Amino acid sequence: MSTSIPTPPSSYDTHLPSSTILVVDDNAQNVELMQAYLESLNCTVHVAVDGMEALEKVPKVNPDLILLDIMMPRMSGFEVCRRLKGDAKTREIPILMVTALNELGDIERGVECGTDDFLTKPINKLELVTRVKSLLRVRHLKSALDRTLAYLSDMENRPE
Repeated sequence: MSTSIPTPPSSYDTHLPSSTILVVDDNAQNVELMQAYLESLNCTVHVAVDGMEALEKVPKVNPDLILLDIMMPRMSGFEVCRRLKGDAKTREIPILMVTALNELGDIERGVECGTDDFLTKPINKLELVTRVKSLLRVRHLKSALDRTLAYLSDMENRPE
């Protein structure tokens, strides 16, 4: 006896606002693959080919999510993640580390530097899209909550 999981209505994805994703990977084939997999989402994809370029692009493109390779020249994904999570301006950006590494020590190191999730290579389209949607939903809900709290604070501080 098999059970099937119901497919959500096609309007399900329309609840996800337009988003900006920064893909950081030094392998052009990996970048092309991720871009192709993300085409179905309501997003703009920017690319950085290494950690240094990623740190330069983040303030310019203000991504809602970063897909970050770990093994790159000039600066590892671990160091990029550590720096972004250590900066008050960028610490709320979700980071999904995309890696061929699967040793427990690598996962622990990623968690220690602040990554929000992991995705192992080779990349599975369903897994990538599902994790990206989930992290973007959380990001947009957090942004809406922050705006609401700021509005309420402003209302409380207004002179009567």
